[in-house]
Amino acid sequence: MAPIPISSNAKAGVSSFLVILVSEIGDKTFLIAAILAMTNKRLLIFTAAFAALFVMTILSAFLGIVGQNLLNKKYTQILAGILFFVFGVKMLLDARKMTGKELEEETEEVSKELLEKEEEEKEKKSSLEEGNISKKESTGFAAGIHNLLQFLFSPVFIQTFVMTFLAEWGDRSQIATIALAGAEDFLYVTLGGLCGHAICTCVAVVGGRLLASKISIKTVTIMGGILFLIFGFTTFYSVYAGEENSENYDIPSSD
Repeated sequence: MAPIPISSNAKAGVSSFLVILVSEIGDKTFLIAAILAMTNKRLLIFTAAFAALFVMTILSAFLGIVGQNLLNKKYTQILAGILFFVFGVKMLLDARKMTGKELEEETEEVSKELLEKEEEEKEKKSSLEEGNISKKESTGFAAGIHNLLQFLFSPVFIQTFVMTFLAEWGDRSQIATIALAGAEDFLYVTLGGLCGHAICTCVAVVGGRLLASKISIKTVTIMGGILFLIFGFTTFYSVYAGEENSENYDIPSSD
């Protein structure tokens, strides 16, 4: 029985999805959502965190497209392959140095950062209350709009969005998304990345703190390193296969 062929677009989507999973589980953005969800509404935290990751994924994919337009696709694929190899080797080297306390230290750092932000918000709130700012109650449709705006632009929503966006900027998963979008199909890379972020964020807000205490960050890092190396090999193979196909199509005409 012949194997079922898998399109390059599907491979791009799956690759993007897996890259996000191995990069984000136990990452700073994951811990931010997990910790904030313990003291705030989970839906609010999920919406804010995923909104930030959505914007970042779209932006990263567009940066990949810009690179693809500036360079030949062959060269963007080569650059992507090199990046995957660099990430893979670095993750394996990082895993080798890990002692098992990295996740605990990262959690403490994020908790401290969130506590500082919370204190700042309390100070702002107390200053507003001292200013005797009056609020008018509304009913019906106006009340619904008011509640929606309060939900979307609440201090917690903005805090979660900004912290997630800044934590993701320059992160390994962002650079990998740029590389994939530059070498593969923009739409499928974007969809794969968004699905990966949605699952990671959902897991984080539902039981991220518990999961973080159970998983081995060293094991996840090793798996991620191996996966990036595999992507590096497959990317270079795609470049080689593309050259082979172009040579086969270049058939000299007979006299």
